[in-house]
Amino acid sequence: MAGSPVVGSARPRIGVLALQGDFREHIASLTALGAEVVPLRRPEELASLQGVVIPGGESSVMDKLARSFGLAEPLSQAIHEGLPTYGTCAGMIMLSSRIQDGIDGQQTLDVLDTTVRRNAFGNQNDSFEIEIPMPDLGEAPVHAVFIRAPVVEDHGPDVQVIGALPDGRPVAVQQGNVIASAFHPEVSGEDRFHRRFLQLVADA
Repeated sequence: MAGSPVVGSARPRIGVLALQGDFREHIASLTALGAEVVPLRRPEELASLQGVVIPGGESSVMDKLARSFGLAEPLSQAIHEGLPTYGTCAGMIMLSSRIQDGIDGQQTLDVLDTTVRRNAFGNQNDSFEIEIPMPDLGEAPVHAVFIRAPVVEDHGPDVQVIGALPDGRPVAVQQGNVIASAFHPEVSGEDRFHRRFLQLVADA
């Protein structure tokens, strides 16, 4: 589904949280769409960014590393203040306000009014792929790759559901400047979420 770049000469500077997980795939996807993309590891790097992506990986490890690097609190504050942000899989968990089945002491950035269930579909061997209609993103369904994925069990009234499983459970949502998906568009060649994110950046 990869297409032409979506940004012009004024390339937005996007940070991809690069503490753990598949940040390289997001860097490649956003670079292909014309953005200037840099790894994000330290709080002082936030000031130069126009948007942030939080990748898939191990949410509890990412949480611990973000706190140990002193990044969690300033990142949460920046998102609350309007910094466009997109999270996939573990990124969705980190953005959510509430976790079910998290490990002891696991924290989140608390910027998305959702309750997510961690590893909702089991372990790595229970990964799967499915086509999900998402009319907001176009006529063609989204090919969604789920790898130890979470699912949204509950959400507040300001959260828009972009896509849901056949049983109705949301797996892609947006609340203002925050987009999150339980699956991995960055590994399937699906670029419409990154395009939607870059449009948020442009609008901001």
